[in-house]
Amino acid sequence: MIKQLFSNHKQFALLYFTMLLIDILVKLNLPPFPYRLISKPFLLLLLFGYFIFNRTGNNKRKQLWMSLAILSFFVGDLLIINSVDIIFIGLSLLVFSIGKIFFCFKFSHKRDFKISRLVPLTIILFCYIIFFTAILLNNLNNFFFPALITFFLTLLMFQFAYLRKDVFNKKSYFCVLFGVLLYSFSEGLMAIKTFKFDLPFQDFAIMFFYGVGLYFIVYGVVNEKEEEHELLEKEEEEINFS
Repeated sequence: MIKQLFSNHKQFALLYFTMLLIDILVKLNLPPFPYRLISKPFLLLLLFGYFIFNRTGNNKRKQLWMSLAILSFFVGDLLIINSVDIIFIGLSLLVFSIGKIFFCFKFSHKRDFKISRLVPLTIILFCYIIFFTAILLNNLNNFFFPALITFFLTLLMFQFAYLRKDVFNKKSYFCVLFGVLLYSFSEGLMAIKTFKFDLPFQDFAIMFFYGVGLYFIVYGVVNEKEEEHELLEKEEEEINFS
């Protein structure tokens, strides 16, 4: 019964987004303790189960990185519930940063890539850093370096997701990239809310983009297939070399 639920992509999506909506409603209408301790953990546990039941490939190390990334975000989610405590905020930044590193390990590959492909991405990421630095610089105080590190790791995660192009199938590539983009947007909104000023519909937007972003990252990974033409080229090169 459980395996069938996680293996059916449409049924799982319905369940996941229903739980995401419930968690958002809890966040908007009820105090965080104890209600969000009940609603929030379900999201990452569902994604973890979805990955475990649908993981592909024989690379056990890559599967381990993905599992550790999801579990790190699970712990970070629990810590960030108490967002008014500076210690819990600092610990959540640390755990989320560790999770991002695991995601980077998962997204990395050994295929060659064109340097020219990094040029537009570098320009976009540079503008992203300048934008948030200009907005938050005077408000970060003791969180300047932790925030700088976590933003850097987010950009690194985005870069590794971007460089998956032509290595994995388009469905997986665009889903993962879209998921990382939504997560980055959610994180930016969270930083502005925490260190600068309130935004319209901020609590809804942060949780919505965060939940949808992580879903597409995991969905992209479980639908991951190496591009056949790349494998054929590699085999031909090995034959010619021998």
